[in-house]
Amino acid sequence: MKLQGKVAVVTGGGGGIGAAICRALADEGAPVAVCDARGDAAETVAAGIRARGGHAAAWSFDVADRAAVEKAADAVEGSLGALDIWVNNAGVSRIVPFLECSDETWDLTLSVNLKGAFVGCQAAIARMLPRGRGALINMSSQSGKTGNSHYAAYCASKFGVIGLTQSLAVEFAGKGLRINAICPGVVFTALWEGMVDDYARKRNMRPEDVRPYMESRIPMGRLCTPEDIARAVVFLASDDSAYITGQALNLAGGAEMH
Repeated sequence: MKLQGKVAVVTGGGGGIGAAICRALADEGAPVAVCDARGDAAETVAAGIRARGGHAAAWSFDVADRAAVEKAADAVEGSLGALDIWVNNAGVSRIVPFLECSDETWDLTLSVNLKGAFVGCQAAIARMLPRGRGALINMSSQSGKTGNSHYAAYCASKFGVIGLTQSLAVEFAGKGLRINAICPGVVFTALWEGMVDDYARKRNMRPEDVRPYMESRIPMGRLCTPEDIARAVVFLASDDSAYITGQALNLAGGAEMH
């Protein structure tokens, strides 16, 4: 097992991409802290991992709430052991024309997607640094590489995640810490399915045509899956990527190459 005994924290772990990441890390031997604003969802994922023979426990907190994040980080170390892996996966997204983007939508998107990564990185690095080891993985997006209409808040947050990742990678490269980002293409989780009608309006198409349209624009001919992302997280968390830091890895089937 590549991650035997390495304690991992995953935010947004209560479903979709986050749940797949939690399961993949646990399958490689990591004790996993499944963290989500929805405590019941986090516990369901953790219970599923334990039923498979893995080691997992659930925590519930708002990723942008520094006090709550710090408290949970201390509790995870007290329960599972010293932190080795931290995955900032929690995120929100809305498709809305720029002139209709409210302060509330902007603030929420930047708070969860960017401030959440900032707070999580500070909590993780402060605990990893004295031990001189650790891997952090931040969830960006192909929309953190190339801007997209009706997506201003989301693009701003995900471009910011890449900048944060690169800055931290340089600052802590000589201190045993590696910090990377993952940039997935479209993944049809519950989050994306909830935006299909908005995307259809944006493209002036029927909702049922959205997925085939997206698949037609990807050179590999299919959408990204949660499992694709989970495998990449395992790679970036393991010693297989020991000489990799500061990267923003595209998982877009050839649709994004920058």
